[in-house]
Amino acid sequence: MAILYIVLGIVLVLILWIISLYNGLVKLNNRTKESWSDIDVQLKRRHDLIPNLINSVKGYMTHEKELLEKITKARAGAITAGEAGNITELGKLENQLSGMLGKLQVAVEAYPDLKANTNVAQLMDELSDTENKIQASRRFYNGMVRDFNTKIETFPNNVFAGMLRFTKYNFFEVEDANERKNITVNL
Repeated sequence: MAILYIVLGIVLVLILWIISLYNGLVKLNNRTKESWSDIDVQLKRRHDLIPNLINSVKGYMTHEKELLEKITKARAGAITAGEAGNITELGKLENQLSGMLGKLQVAVEAYPDLKANTNVAQLMDELSDTENKIQASRRFYNGMVRDFNTKIETFPNNVFAGMLRFTKYNFFEVEDANERKNITVNL
């Protein structure tokens, strides 16, 4: 009879541990999804700002027409990838868009009349603020991915996480090696 109680106790502890593991994985999974949603919100904000900025800048920047067209095309591609749920493609296109927006900010600096335009200045400030929020959201997302992936990869969690159908997330990474290079600023 004592052996039966010991076996039942072990089974009960194992069941409670699996329930706790499952609930912890669900919590981390949902927080990771939420952190991706935060990135998505900031990307939407940036996508909404870009047409206003492009329209404000178009009249001044005739020489940078090609850059403005590339930004518009990259924005459209990123929106399409986001709507399709293709996170890898979205990350690649958003990284390209970030690089082009950086070039636009440098180009705006070259036009004193444009720089003095309050609409453009306000939009550039908003865009800069949004870029900072996107970077913060990416860091938070990557932290959540790290925590979630660590939890499902450590023993004995990895045995049960696979059975419970939890899979790893991919980090939001810089795809283009050019984005890792230092930017040269000539004054």
